[in-house]
Amino acid sequence: MNRRLPLVVLTSTALALSACSSSGSTDEPAATSTADNAGKTVTLWLAGGDTPDELRTYLTDTFESRTGATLKIEEQAWPDLVTKLTTALPDAANTPDVVELGNTQSPTFTTVGAFMDVSDMYDELGGSKLLQSFVDAGSVDGKKYALPYYFGSRYMFYRKDVWKKAGVEVPTTLADFNADVAKIASENPDDISNFSGFFIGGQDWRNGISWIFANGGDLAKKENGKWVSTLSDPASLTGLQQLQQIQRAASKAPADAKDQSPWLYINDSDTILDDSGQAAGTTSLAAATIMAPGWAHGSIGDLTKKDGKDVREWDPDTFGVFVLPGTDGKPAPVFAGGSNIAISAKTPNPALSKELLRIVFSPEYQQMLGKAGLGPANADYVSSLGDDEFAKALVDSASNSKLTPAAPGWAAVESAQVLEEFFGKIRDTDDLAGLAAQYDAKITPMLNLS
Repeated sequence: MNRRLPLVVLTSTALALSACSSSGSTDEPAATSTADNAGKTVTLWLAGGDTPDELRTYLTDTFESRTGATLKIEEQAWPDLVTKLTTALPDAANTPDVVELGNTQSPTFTTVGAFMDVSDMYDELGGSKLLQSFVDAGSVDGKKYALPYYFGSRYMFYRKDVWKKAGVEVPTTLADFNADVAKIASENPDDISNFSGFFIGGQDWRNGISWIFANGGDLAKKENGKWVSTLSDPASLTGLQQLQQIQRAASKAPADAKDQSPWLYINDSDTILDDSGQAAGTTSLAAATIMAPGWAHGSIGDLTKKDGKDVREWDPDTFGVFVLPGTDGKPAPVFAGGSNIAISAKTPNPALSKELLRIVFSPEYQQMLGKAGLGPANADYVSSLGDDEFAKALVDSASNSKLTPAAPGWAAVESAQVLEEFFGKIRDTDDLAGLAAQYDAKITPMLNLS
């Protein structure tokens, strides 16, 4: 997810939110019947298209049936979300009532008082069964403001045929993986142009940080009450050095490539698809391995027609999945993708907004998320993901996953695309430690909203 909101805008808005945020009280009385809510509308902002139409219909229909009010769902594009939240949340006349936002964005908005305190609902909505790292990202001083909506972890998709031809098997440690993808790239089956043993874009920090995490490093830590960037810490540098070697020896991905659509390079059809599943150009097999969220399997396979549309059909004899192993052979701590959900502190409909959360965290909806391939927030319903290889990889990769730092200014770091800039320079630098220290100095002032 790309964020382009400048730090100065985030900082000034944070001050405005802090000054005018409500206490998150729920003085609005609960409706005694659906008739009390006739004519009322609650607005839910959903980020991107991850929530399928079937689930949106369930929310609107169930909300109306249960409350008598109307639920209006508005989809917001990920690249614009921080900007729109920053503008809308302080404005009582225009704020959405309930919002989905990225888990990495939650600390900034919770810290400045943009969301209602829902601590009184925490146990009712799942309590300790909810994904704790996401809960922590939406909490301040023990109070709960943004709760997990769904999780989506990252794992490896690979060409079984290409790996077999290179004489390598699924790795059991991170060192094995690093060596295997370099070997595959050096052998370059069928002499394919621009072939990658592992395709990872130069600016793809969301996947690249797995090597930092796996070696015991981190992006930032809190010292003496302030957050500091830690790219140049020894453990972080070890991971970055491994990533640099992969970029040089195993990946032909462009230095400015991010984490969008890596599945385009693992198929061997001459036709590629856009996000809507339509033919959008041509390519050929260019990667033996990619790293992507679990839902990417729908874009991998042979091109075929279904209901008049071009779709990909997964061939288990050609393609497979595995979890990136850590240094100890257990799942590496990959970045945990996913979203949180929160009620605006300025909502004019607090009781109805709380009712919407009750629907979202109900057993029925949690299981619908799982059946749609989205990791349910409540651990009791993870089995709804199924038991195929994709579900198993998702659960296993999420078992040791990590979030970005819960620093109040983290959204500013993402908005300015500082990590894209840093990771894009890793391949070609001869002084990785110096580069990391340079970006530590750049990132640290952004992490603290004061």
